[in-house]
Amino acid sequence: MERRQILKTAGILATGGVTGLAGCSSSGNGDGGGEPTTTETQETAGGSGDSNTVMMVTEGSEYYFDPIGLFIESGETVTFEIQSGSHSATAYKEGTSSASVNRIPESAETFNSETLSEQGATYEHTFETTGTYDYFCIPHKTLGMVGRIVVGEPGGPAEGSMPPDGDVPESQTIVDQGSVSYSSFSG
Repeated sequence: MERRQILKTAGILATGGVTGLAGCSSSGNGDGGGEPTTTETQETAGGSGDSNTVMMVTEGSEYYFDPIGLFIESGETVTFEIQSGSHSATAYKEGTSSASVNRIPESAETFNSETLSEQGATYEHTFETTGTYDYFCIPHKTLGMVGRIVVGEPGGPAEGSMPPDGDVPESQTIVDQGSVSYSSFSG
């Protein structure tokens, strides 16, 4: 595990250098929301090794978040990081990108990284409101790339059902285990 972390950090630092040279000229991020993502990527590139990191992965014909289920406490920050491919971390909040349903707590702040394409690119979001948050990847939503974060305790409109585009672990399972890896959930 330590060797993997060292290699990951070296890759992130190399990507950070390229990102720094590229400036804010990333493409495909849609509206102006893409600029803060670039800034956040540069600021957080060295610190993505903590347990609140969700990797965004393309592996052959599979597209997934790993872990697919994560438990955190209110006020904690989650870092979404591109391991491979082009992905987003987008809350199921009606009106946010292609979301047509609400699957985050009512008073919670929505989040949307827009599509990130560079390996090692990151997006951070701090979760303040307790409850269950379901989210998806914009380009791979229809292929079932969805995830779930439970903040503090299960609750909200995501409880008792699955997202419309795929399956995620039950909230209580996430709370009990702390995190649920994609590989243990999918097979």
